[in-house]
Amino acid sequence: MKKIFIFFLFFFSVTIVYAEDIEDLAPNAKAAIMIEASTGEILFQKNAHERLAPASMTKMMSMLLIMEEIEKGNLKWDEKITASPYASSMGGSQIFLEPGEKMTVTEMLKGIAIGSGNDATVAMAERVAGSEESFVKKMNDKVKDLGLKDTHFSNATGLDIDNHYSSAYDMSIIAKELVKHEKILEFTGTYEEYLRKDSSSPFWLVNTNRLVKFYQGVDGLKTGFTDTAGYCLTATAKKDNMRLITVVMNEPSSNERSADTTKMLDYGYNIYMVKNIISKNTMIQKAKVELGKELEADIVPKEAITILSKKSENSRNITYEAKIDKIIAPVKVGDKVGIIDIIEDGKKISSIDATVSKNIDKADFFTVLMRNIRDILTEGLNF
Repeated sequence: MKKIFIFFLFFFSVTIVYAEDIEDLAPNAKAAIMIEASTGEILFQKNAHERLAPASMTKMMSMLLIMEEIEKGNLKWDEKITASPYASSMGGSQIFLEPGEKMTVTEMLKGIAIGSGNDATVAMAERVAGSEESFVKKMNDKVKDLGLKDTHFSNATGLDIDNHYSSAYDMSIIAKELVKHEKILEFTGTYEEYLRKDSSSPFWLVNTNRLVKFYQGVDGLKTGFTDTAGYCLTATAKKDNMRLITVVMNEPSSNERSADTTKMLDYGYNIYMVKNIISKNTMIQKAKVELGKELEADIVPKEAITILSKKSENSRNITYEAKIDKIIAPVKVGDKVGIIDIIEDGKKISSIDATVSKNIDKADFFTVLMRNIRDILTEGLNF
């Protein structure tokens, strides 16, 4: 792995947060956390790794897998999904799909994100993976990919079932991944909507996350409730340049989960700010591309590199180090070609994947041959 070290000195606020110095921002919750989305830094936590029933917050992982399939081109927004008898039989929250009823992917996602439809979730799971069981395996594979230690899913919906658990921390990381797919926020940020608009019986959806309507900047993400889980909420809000993610689990009521979430968000926006170091797609260096139509690629971060700062403090030394892998064409925008470590006082505090700024196709045989001949001739002349 090729290492390029680039030094920058920034004067920003120290972001270390000592939980013991902060009042309990979620006094009614059994577990809670607040993170800043771009950096992943924790602003507040309480029993954040305790394994608890996540209820319908489970559907964040289901939506994440669906969004990935859409972005890969394996699903189209206007594709009609047919509800199976099994999907239609789901209890709990539902949009009352009839066996054989068809809805588009867009409509199904509205049913999941706004109405928390268990039937819509299972219908989409069957479309993506062939069965809910196979979809749940994909969910748990994604858990491993994200490095989560306190999560295991046994269904796609969050209905109470054995061996189905997560933690506030793990839920926040799933949420952090989900909000990278910005289109989903159009659904989770909608307070009310209709399904079956053109039918004789339109179905009214009202978002159970009341903060979407009553807290400025909230545009998601997912509520949950079962007798085992209590009242849960993963919320996200964006103000100015900063997106916060909060999770509360096992609250005694929907009012208290909203109140605790509001308290966390108020604290986060009053105390912290985000500063941009390098914007997404800003070229940080060039790298050699083997067998490509072009011999070099501009290396850029896949996401903006940002630093979370406490408004009341000052002075912070930041460096970053780009570690670029051997790049062999073809390579596409979005492909991971290395990492960019963000370093403070010699310690890595976060990492961002690196990618290329544009697609580079593989060179044809004749082009590679002519390059080799040219290189041989050049070496001969130099000798």
